[in-house]
Formats: sequence, C-alpha cells, structure tokens
Amino acid sequence: MSGPQCCSNPPTLNPGSGVGHVEDLAGFKTYVTGSLDSKLAVLLVSDVYGYEAPNLRKLADKVAAAGFYVVVPDFLYGDPFVHERSDRPLGVWIKDHGVDKGFEDAKLVTDALKSKGVAAIGAAGFCWGAKVVVGLAKDALIQAAVMLHPSFVTVDDIKSVKVPIAILGAEIDQRSPPELVKQFDKILSAKPEVDSFVKIFPKCAHGWTVRYNVDDATAVSCADEAHQNMLEWFAKYVR
Repeated sequence: MSGPQCCSNPPTLNPGSGVGHVEDLAGFKTYVTGSLDSKLAVLLVSDVYGYEAPNLRKLADKVAAAGFYVVVPDFLYGDPFVHERSDRPLGVWIKDHGVDKGFEDAKLVTDALKSKGVAAIGAAGFCWGAKVVVGLAKDALIQAAVMLHPSFVTVDDIKSVKVPIAILGAEIDQRSPPELVKQFDKILSAKPEVDSFVKIFPKCAHGWTVRYNVDDATAVSCADEAHQNMLEWFAKYVR
C-alpha cells in the first residue's frame, strides 16, 4: 500500500490548465495537446491526483512541443484522491481505483490511438500510473515506456518487460527506494534484448517530477532534468 509520501505536496487541480483541450478518447475525458499529424503519440498516466494537475498538463505541453501528440486520460473517472478527506484515506480510495483497472483502461486508449493512425506510442506513468505503464510494456502494446517514481511495481513486473524502458527514481522514496530501483536495473541489465535507462535522482523525493513547487528553483531544475530524460527516451524509440 502506498504510504503518506505517495500523497505529499498535493497539487491544486485546475480543469482549465494547459494550452491543450479536453476531449473524449475511448470513452475517457482526456487532456489532448499537440498535433495528430505527427503520427507519434505519448500517453501520460497520472498519479492519484489525476489529469487536472497543472504541472502534469504543463509537462504534456512540453512533450507536445517536442513533436508528439500527447494524451492524458482521466483514468480516475473524475474521482482523484483528496488529501484532506479524512473519511477516505488512500487505503480506502485505492479500492475504487485499482491499477489493474487502470491497465485495462489504458489498453482501450492505445487501441483508440492506433485507430487514429498513430504509428508509434510511448507511455509514461507517475506513481500510480507507473504500474499501468509497466503493464503496457509487459504486453508490448507500446514502443517505449518511462516510469517516474513508480508505486506498486515489482521485480516480477520488470522481469516481464518487453519494450525499451526508462526508470527515473528518487533518492528519498518509500514506495520505490533506491535499493529496489537498483534491483530493477540489475534485472534489466541482464536482458540485453530490452534497452533500459535507470537513474536515481539525489536529494529528490517521491513525486518530484509532477508535484514540485514552481517557486522552488532547485525543485524545478530537478523536475526539468527528469523531463528531459523522458523526452530523450521517447525521441529515441517513438519514431
């Protein structure tokens, strides 16, 4: 189960944030940004706070500016985790939002993207979303995967990955501590048929890539570095 760190620094959700727009995709409200003409898509799977988080949408816009058609679906069905609700702690909330359901939903979205003529798909998952993305990577439903401060991802998951995968972990992370991320790296290093990139960010904490304080220059810099690593991975394999 995800601990308190999984939910630290909650965002102020804003349905109007970002330069893109919301449309229906495979039955899900989805933040869409970038041009479908590129035929190269990136699916971003949110953490427990959902697709209206401004930093997540800002990142989607950044990926779109690099030439991708970016989709951020609402796999939480309009019911993101609310930190302030003491009557519904994460352990209760998660029962309504299992990662297995998230994976099934993500398959619908990848199918929808392919039906739109998309030739290649990359997927990145944050915290809760990383477990969804590793499922897509295990079934080779995408061309490349990126997991950022993952939650729920296991050694067995990593053993089954079939597509190039980048794992960006934090030095301060109870959900995927550096020891576990290093295990992931060891497993992937023994799989020469699957290209991988594993990096642990010093002095960074779980959630740092999307739940950073925009007024903290150091936090922004750390997040930007991770975003750049993600973009480089997609540029290499989603083509």
